[in-house]
Amino acid sequence: MLVSELMRKIGSEPVPPVLLFAPGKAAFNKEPFEPALAEEAIAKITGVCVDPGMRDLAYTAYNATDVSPAEIIAEANTLPFLVERRVILVRGASKLFDMPSEKKSPLVPLLEYLESPNPATVLMFVAPTADKRKKLYKNFADIGAVVECPQLDDKSLAEWVRHRAELMGKRFERQAVEELIARAGSRLSDVSNALNIVANYVGAADTIKAADVNTACADVAEETVWNLTDAIAVSNTRNALESLHQLLAMGKAPDEILGTVNWLLENAYRACPDSHAGGVKSSFVEKKVSPLAKKYGRAKAIEALALCTKTHFMIRSTGVDHVLALEMLVIRLAAPMPRRAA
Repeated sequence: MLVSELMRKIGSEPVPPVLLFAPGKAAFNKEPFEPALAEEAIAKITGVCVDPGMRDLAYTAYNATDVSPAEIIAEANTLPFLVERRVILVRGASKLFDMPSEKKSPLVPLLEYLESPNPATVLMFVAPTADKRKKLYKNFADIGAVVECPQLDDKSLAEWVRHRAELMGKRFERQAVEELIARAGSRLSDVSNALNIVANYVGAADTIKAADVNTACADVAEETVWNLTDAIAVSNTRNALESLHQLLAMGKAPDEILGTVNWLLENAYRACPDSHAGGVKSSFVEKKVSPLAKKYGRAKAIEALALCTKTHFMIRSTGVDHVLALEMLVIRLAAPMPRRAA
């Protein structure tokens, strides 16, 4: 099924016990996998199945590069404690499709689990690449667990922008939507970041025009974001904190700033030669984040993204001071990287 179909069902129909978010057939000039669509569905499923107050007991996230299929399945078969249902998320699941499927393969526990999943667990896998010829994919498909997440075509992307704008209390003129997509590209993370910038630029106005999109791209706040990026890249903690405080002084909400930092790190990860993430679509953005990519490299970029996720959860779920949490995040991101051995 398409991810859009799954999104319509969440909340009105039972959540399947196993889901594989995988590439699908994309429209011309679009990519087969859109991670932001998968993340939207994962967040909605988690919100339906997990009480925020019981998250520590009911939610577990893994990366397939760090655990074996046997460990994942052992966790999935464990009965929930004090909650009705548990959610387990496995990122980096493309690695699983590189494993053989013969009798002694480490993949066997997962293949057997797919034949009889634990109804008390929602087990989700995210695989940006997946070989449909492999037995593992066919087993997922046989139980209807494959959720295809191709990039949105231009019409659907425009509808997505309008819907997001409506949630913000804004209305886009047709040419404004076209201009936004032309500038931001097809990736939802890039489009979402551009949408936030434009929405903040127009302030209380309820209509966004093409001229607003053009002007917002040269917004002072955007320049400050790039200053923050540059400071983190050269490990200048003082300048990084100054840029953070400038964004806060402009009225930028902590959640928005955190989302922008996450977007920067996502693009820095894409800019790493060994990330296999398809690169950065915008040459301008690629040039801006290349110092970050050079500083972190693929492995450290993943750790930085995980730190952003942890900070976001801390801001949303604890009583921590939001500004303090952002300061600590920026300090850690701007810390010099250990020297590599010659």
